[in-house]
Amino acid sequence: MLVYAKGGIEGTIGGGALEKAVIAQALEVLNEKEPRTVKHNLVADLAMCCGGTVELFIEPVMNKQQVYIFGAGHIGKSLAKFALELDFRVTLIDARYDAFQGFSLPECTIVQEHHTTAIEQLNFNENSYIVILTHDHAFDREVLALCSKREHAYIGMVGSERKVTIARKNLIASGLLNETELEEIDMPIGIAFAAVTPAEIAISILAKLIDTRNKKQ
Repeated sequence: MLVYAKGGIEGTIGGGALEKAVIAQALEVLNEKEPRTVKHNLVADLAMCCGGTVELFIEPVMNKQQVYIFGAGHIGKSLAKFALELDFRVTLIDARYDAFQGFSLPECTIVQEHHTTAIEQLNFNENSYIVILTHDHAFDREVLALCSKREHAYIGMVGSERKVTIARKNLIASGLLNETELEEIDMPIGIAFAAVTPAEIAISILAKLIDTRNKKQ
């Protein structure tokens, strides 16, 4: 039986008092994030006339956080590699015909589509982390405007302070985003330190993703 965080279930262990008690215990396990074996005496504990005892194993199944990386350049590919190692699910999106040439990362999902098409195909929810690293400033702004309206845990865009200032002005002037919405976007993306190489910049971004993920738990 699968028990969801809000108490809904799929499957059954027979209904009745036993199932009600186990649902409550499963919610405790989800909150504690530790598996547990439970034992119930059906007469003494639950006043069930069928008698006997039941032992059950309850294990939390935690959703991996999904990272959508728009842009398969040096930073995007480095971030995909590091994020997989830190237990994120990763989807890398880029429409360029040669973007994935020589790229091999079996656990990474590749979407070779224009960003507007890809966004319509992707499943956004409260566990979605959106990282915008495309090769074109205009594309970055388009992805930002479209994705910010979707459900997400985090959204950030790469760029210099100047690029970020221009993006803010353009998005507000066009009516695509307002000041309140822009305040929720991490840009320039990542945790600030003296990062220089693409790999180092990817690590600064990953640090922010980890910080956001851990604060949600």
